[in-house]
Amino acid sequence: MNGLIFLSRRARDERGITGLETAIVLIAFVVVAAVFAFVVLSTGLFSSERGKETIFAGLAKTRGSMELTGSIMATSNQTKITAVTFDLTLTAGGAPVSLDSTATANKTIISFHDGQYDVNSVSYTATAITGNGDSALEAGELMEITLDLTTGNMATVAVGANAVFTIEIKPPQGSYMVIQRTTPPSIAHTLINLN
Repeated sequence: MNGLIFLSRRARDERGITGLETAIVLIAFVVVAAVFAFVVLSTGLFSSERGKETIFAGLAKTRGSMELTGSIMATSNQTKITAVTFDLTLTAGGAPVSLDSTATANKTIISFHDGQYDVNSVSYTATAITGNGDSALEAGELMEITLDLTTGNMATVAVGANAVFTIEIKPPQGSYMVIQRTTPPSIAHTLINLN
C-alpha cells in the first residue's frame, strides 16, 4: 500500500509540466517583444529618413533664393511705364540660377500681374554687373534685370499712374520671388524710382 500511495503522489506531481509551460510563455513574451522592438525601430528609422528628405528638400528650395539689391526703377514715356529695372543677387550663397531668357530648359520665368493683365512669360534681359559675365547668377554676383513692357506679349499692357502691379520671378529650382509695387500719381518723368 505504501508503494501505491507513493505512485499516486508521483502521478499528481506536476512541477515539471508547470516549468515547461512557464518556459513556453517566457519564450512567447521574448518573441513578441522582439517583433515589437523591430517594428518600433523600423518605424523610427523610416520616419527619420522622411524627415531628412524633407530637410534636404527645404534646403534645396532656399539655396536658390534670390533677393533684391538696390532700387526698382521704371522707365516711362510719360503716359505709361515702358520698362522696369532691378538688381538681383543670391541669398546665403546658394546654387546658381540661370537668367538666360533665351534658354529652352532650366529657364527662369518672369510673370507680370496687375488688375487687368496676367502675362506668364515676360521678355527680359539680364546683364551682369559683377561676376564672370555669363547669364548664371552665382554667389557674390549681381545681375541687372530689365523687363520690357512694350514688346511681345506685354505690348497691350498699359501700366499708368497709381497702378499696382506684381512681378513674379520663378527660377527653375528654389523659391519664387515676388515684387509688388505701385506707380506714383504722376509718371511725367522718364525715370521713376518705385521704392
